[in-house]
Amino acid sequence: MKYTAIKKDLYIDNRKNFIKHLKPNSIGLFVSNDILPTNGDGSFGFVQNSDLLHLSGIDQEDTILMIFPDVKDGKHKEVLFIKETSDLIAVWEGAKLTKEQAKEASGIENIYWHHEFDKIFKGFVFQAENIYLNSNEHTRRYIDMETAEMRFNKKIKEQFPLHTIQRSAPIMHRIRAIKHPLEIEAIQQACNITEKGFRRLLNFMKPGVMEYEIEAELIHEFVRNRSRGFAYGPIVASGANACVLHYVENNRACKDGDVILLDVAAEYANYASDMTRAIPVNGKYTPRQKEVYNAVLRVMKASTKMLVVGNTFEKYNKAVGDLMTEELLQLGLIKSDEVKNQNPAWPAYKKYFMHGTSHFLGLDVHDVGFFAEPMQAGMVFTCEPGIYIPEEGLGIRLENNILITPTGNDDLMKNIPLEADEIESLMNK
Repeated sequence: MKYTAIKKDLYIDNRKNFIKHLKPNSIGLFVSNDILPTNGDGSFGFVQNSDLLHLSGIDQEDTILMIFPDVKDGKHKEVLFIKETSDLIAVWEGAKLTKEQAKEASGIENIYWHHEFDKIFKGFVFQAENIYLNSNEHTRRYIDMETAEMRFNKKIKEQFPLHTIQRSAPIMHRIRAIKHPLEIEAIQQACNITEKGFRRLLNFMKPGVMEYEIEAELIHEFVRNRSRGFAYGPIVASGANACVLHYVENNRACKDGDVILLDVAAEYANYASDMTRAIPVNGKYTPRQKEVYNAVLRVMKASTKMLVVGNTFEKYNKAVGDLMTEELLQLGLIKSDEVKNQNPAWPAYKKYFMHGTSHFLGLDVHDVGFFAEPMQAGMVFTCEPGIYIPEEGLGIRLENNILITPTGNDDLMKNIPLEADEIESLMNK
C-alpha cells in the first residue's frame, strides 16, 4: 500500500460500535474481496471489502474477521484470519502481513492463518445462536457475478442451517455513516491531494489538449502524493460531452471556447473524495458560460448551508429543486407556465438538472447510509448541483465535500478554487 497506515484506534473503536448493535450470543463474520481476473494471467488491482476494512484495517486478500462478544472462553471475542506468507510469496508477490503486523494494524490479539478458519470457527459456532453475515446492500449496485462474499455466505448457510442468519449490512450502514475523526483526516487528505491535481491542471489546460492528457496529469499528481489513484472513474468531459452524466471515454480534443467538466478526485487510504469543476479551455468564460456557472454556484452555496444536523433529505431535495427552478427561469431555460403545470414526480427543472444533489461519502464514493433519516454530525456528503444544456453544448456541475458538524458544517474542499473569476485568474497567470 502507498498510504501511511491509519492508527489501529480507528478499527478498535469501529468494532466496539458494531458490537453495540449485535443481538446476544451472536457471531459476526466478514470476508475480503476477490482479486478479479482480466485475461491470461492478469488481474485488476486488489480493492478490499469496505466493511471488513472498516472493522479491521487489513488491506489484503484472503482475510476473514470473526467477532463473538459472548464467547465462553472470554478470549476469542475478536479473531482475525490472514493469508499465510512464505518465502515463495515474498519473492513473487511481496511479503504479506505477519501475525504480529496484523495485530499491530488491527488491534486484534488472536490471529490465525486463513486456511485454519474452518477448524477454528467450528470450535466456536455452536456456542452461538445467531450468525451475522455481511452483504453489499447498495441501491446503486448492479453486479451479476458471484463474489467472494456471496460464496462465503452460501457455505456458512449450508454448513450451519439451524443457526439464525442475521444481516450485518444495516448495522454497517449506520455506523459507517458517522465518520470517526481518523476517517475525517483520511478524507481530508484525499481532498488535499485532489486540490494539488486540480491546481496542476489550471496551468496545463489550453485548446488542443486531449481529455486523456488531462486524466494523465491528474493520475501523476495523485500517485506521487501516496494515493492509489482516482476514487472513481474520472469524467473529463469537454463541450457537449459534459451533458453526458457518466461520460468516461475521455478521448476528445478540448476546443477553444468550450468549457470542460471535470468530475475527478483522489482516494487516500481507501477513503474517497469527490470533486467537480467546470473550467474554460482557453482560460476565459464567455458571458453566457459565466452566467450559467454562477447560477450553479449560487445553488451550490445555498444548498451547502442546508447540510446541517436535523435536516432531512426530503426537505433538502425539495428546497434545492426550488432554488434550481428559480435559476433556470432567470436563465430563460424554462418558463413559468412549465413550472405551473409541471408533473410533481418530474418537476420542470429536471430537464436541465436531472440527478440528485448529495450522497454519502467515505470508504466508497457512493458511501452507505440511510437517506430516510435526519442528517447527523459526523456525516460527510457531496454537494453537486448542475445545469446541462445540450442545445448549447454546455454542462456545468460544481461539487465539494461537506462534513456535518454539531454547529453547522465544514467544507473539506474550501481551499480548492471555485469562483469563476479566481479560476480565470489562475489559468491566465
